[in-house]
Amino acid sequence: MKYFRIIVFIAAALMMSCNTEKSKSKVENPEFTTIEKKSDTLTKHLKPFKSELPTIGLLIYNGILQSEVIATSDVFTKPTEDGKQLFNVVTIAETKNPITTEEGMQFVPDYTFDNCPKLTALFVPSAYDMYAQVHNDIIVNFIKEKNKETDYTVSNCAGAQLIGKSGIADGYKIVTWIGGGEQLQKDYPNLKVQNDSLVTYVKDGKFLSSNGNLASYIPALELVEIMTSKEHRKFVESYLYLDRLQNWKE
Repeated sequence: MKYFRIIVFIAAALMMSCNTEKSKSKVENPEFTTIEKKSDTLTKHLKPFKSELPTIGLLIYNGILQSEVIATSDVFTKPTEDGKQLFNVVTIAETKNPITTEEGMQFVPDYTFDNCPKLTALFVPSAYDMYAQVHNDIIVNFIKEKNKETDYTVSNCAGAQLIGKSGIADGYKIVTWIGGGEQLQKDYPNLKVQNDSLVTYVKDGKFLSSNGNLASYIPALELVEIMTSKEHRKFVESYLYLDRLQNWKE
């Protein structure tokens, strides 16, 4: 009996030692730690803010059409063929709270109006109901102030109403959503509103505009070509499989 107790004690001690070593190896094994780091799928996709690069600002607010934000980010976040980052692409909202798109998705802004960095271009998207935004002096004033520093200011769809309300494009050509041009001209007679049934995209000076939704890719692609080259635009279009969309057949 005495020997039996000794044997049980030794066996228990060995088992505890084994489990301790296994636990210790999980914590201290550098190979295990390296594998864990390699499986991090977020870090490698983060694009750092580089102050030396042009910054593209995407205005966001509750009710935006998400395609008009995604189109711009799709185009300007694409690197060069050798993988070089060309732009900072950031979202900006009135507050740091997540905004909800028309389609129900939530976007978390990178910056607020108070801490927004200097922008090279500002993109103004639309919503199906623009009343709240057009009557929000904080948003309108933000567009006014940012336009003073931007090289380009872009509107998609009914985002043209915010451009009109701000007064920054008075005397310039602009286009809005299909069917919205007549009212836009009445509301803002100083704009040169184009026939939206015929015109999809227009550039006049620093101002670019489109009918919105998927047509939002047009000003983004036009501007990326202006800011880089025709070759880079073609690379971005190939990256997006744009030719497949243009030549799609059942």
